[in-house]
Amino acid sequence: MALLVHKYGGTSVGSLERIEAVSARVARHRAEGHRVVVVVSAMSGETNRLQALGLDLGGQGAPREMDVLLASGEQASAALTAIALKGLGIQAQSFLADQLPIRTDSAHTRARIEHIATEALFEALDAGVVPVVAGFQGLAGDGSITTLGRGGSDTTAVALAAALKADECQIYTDVDGVYTTDPRVVSSARRLPRVTFEEMLEMASLGSKVLHPRSVEFAGKYGVPVRVLSSFEEGPGTLITLEEDGSMEQPLVSGIAFTRDEAKISVRAVPDVPGVASSLLGPVSACGIEVDMIVQNLANDGGQNDFTFTVKRGDYDRALAVVQEAADALGAGPVVGDAKIVKVSVVGVGMRSHAGVATQMFAALAKENINIQMISTSEIKISVVLDEKYLELAVRTIHDTFGLERPEGVV
Repeated sequence: MALLVHKYGGTSVGSLERIEAVSARVARHRAEGHRVVVVVSAMSGETNRLQALGLDLGGQGAPREMDVLLASGEQASAALTAIALKGLGIQAQSFLADQLPIRTDSAHTRARIEHIATEALFEALDAGVVPVVAGFQGLAGDGSITTLGRGGSDTTAVALAAALKADECQIYTDVDGVYTTDPRVVSSARRLPRVTFEEMLEMASLGSKVLHPRSVEFAGKYGVPVRVLSSFEEGPGTLITLEEDGSMEQPLVSGIAFTRDEAKISVRAVPDVPGVASSLLGPVSACGIEVDMIVQNLANDGGQNDFTFTVKRGDYDRALAVVQEAADALGAGPVVGDAKIVKVSVVGVGMRSHAGVATQMFAALAKENINIQMISTSEIKISVVLDEKYLELAVRTIHDTFGLERPEGVV
């Protein structure tokens, strides 16, 4: 008999019919002898609806009240799921963050979990009750409701699984696992039976939207086995676990991730003196804009460099204005930008023990006349920046180069 944490996302509880289907799945696992704790997100679209209402009334200046508002979406889902389970003859009880409690810091709209009390959950389980926990929310030290930000319900589920020492945290979503790349771009993409925490964290950070990086980081830190499954069909899903749990040698490349919402800013003829990078990027960071890839090149013999970095496309206009001001203060040359770029990355722990992955990747792109604008690497990742018009061709080319496609005849 296993202790399982089930997490159901917005599409999985997006209607009363879907909530009934979720309840039926929980009932089947209970019938198999497992103990189940359920974590639910708000119904699909509900968080966006509530956020729009709050922002229309000036919610930007009231983060505490926005948290109270947004947390109500998960509260409704938890209650509805518990009601549906009771309708199947299963004892169930909804739990909100303050009822356990799930303790967080006081950073409204982006709180971090500090501690979860599990006594109430174990009491419910011992009494044969299925606890249904509202995800995404927490309780600050002053008694205020907080929310965990993007991917918050995934984080709640993984944190609960860690606190409960659950056998597995099962994330039910609208896909049946983690794929070698997006099947909408490469139709022969293959579902991976297993990936490591490291690989999944890289893929999530680099554009794979199956799991939020924060929940993967939490799972890796506490060694919580996570399985990604479809709430719409049966299947084994993808297990995310420690590298040493695998009995076979890791593949060279496990997957390809990509992001479309990238932009690039370059400052020409930057004086080659200490502190230049800080002078250019400090004001950007002060505006809350995240910088990703950075390249600095010696442009000529006159003691000047070219400095280039990438940001999210939504931050491009703001970052460009801030950098222009900083560049003027430094006496640098022109500031130029490009908001039509993408980032494509290959990920695999097998790269640690194999040379030549970058060479293969670059040669494959060159064969298709795809120019690489920037490169970034780590032990298990190689990322390149390309013109956005080459995105799908690049992904398909790299996917074929490393033999990631499904075997012929496999659906």
